[in-house]
Amino acid sequence: MLKGISPALSPELLKVLAKMGHGDEISIVDGNYPAESAGPKVIRADGLGVSEILEAMVALLPIDNFVDENVFYMDNSEKEKPPIWQEYDQILADSGEDCRIKHLERFDYYDRAKQSVAIVATSETALYANVILKKGVIFPK
Repeated sequence: MLKGISPALSPELLKVLAKMGHGDEISIVDGNYPAESAGPKVIRADGLGVSEILEAMVALLPIDNFVDENVFYMDNSEKEKPPIWQEYDQILADSGEDCRIKHLERFDYYDRAKQSVAIVATSETALYANVILKKGVIFPK
């Protein structure tokens, strides 16, 4: 355990986050997502939901502000947003990062996630609960 770092972030996940560079993307996916067959390294976060991982990650990971979109949700192609997106919107708003969300159709999301540095596979049961984050830079003070 480390002070100030959420226990939701495993040593394996912390290592991946630290090794990511500007513009790299990481996916956080629900329990229904086909993570193992998607291609990128899979980091298991069994017993945790996407919201817990998302909140812990945005506390450490700068979000890219040099692009038009830097956070991607898997779209459900329905008129109503999945209720869990409200949680994500609040977590991102509270992070202090300039999050610019884009909704991706399911198969477009799959294609983009295949390019991720890693996929964090959670036990999330909510549908369409998948998120991709694009890493930014930390500016000198």
